[in-house]
Amino acid sequence: MRIEHVNISVSDPAASARSLSEIFGWQVRWQGPAMAGGHTVHVGSKSDYIALYTGPDGQHNGVRYPKGEPLQHIGIEVDDLDAVEAKVIAAGFVPVNHGDYDPGRRFYFIDADGIEFEVVSYA
Repeated sequence: MRIEHVNISVSDPAASARSLSEIFGWQVRWQGPAMAGGHTVHVGSKSDYIALYTGPDGQHNGVRYPKGEPLQHIGIEVDDLDAVEAKVIAAGFVPVNHGDYDPGRRFYFIDADGIEFEVVSYA
C-alpha cells in the first residue's frame, strides 16, 4: 500500500503548484473545476501527488488551522537535500529546524499558505 495523494486547501492552487514544481521538480498532472464550485490543481509525480484546492472565489483564502489541527506537516523525501534547500530559498521560503540524525537529514519550511513541509533525505 501507499499514499496516492493528499488534498489540502490553499489560497491560490496555481501559485502553490508553481512553487512545489520549482522546488521538487514535479509536474501538474491535472487541473480544473472541483467540488462546490472550487478549483483544484494536482501536482506531483506519475505515482503520487498533492491536490491543491480552493473554493469559489478563493473561499479558503485566509483560512488557517492551528498547527496540528488537523495537519502537522507534509514530508517529502528527496535524494539531494542541499540542492532542494537551495530551491526552497530561491522560491522565497526560509528553511528551518535542520536536523541530522539517524536515519537521515532534514529541514522544514512553511509555504505562502502556512503549510509546513518537511524535506528529508536518507541518502
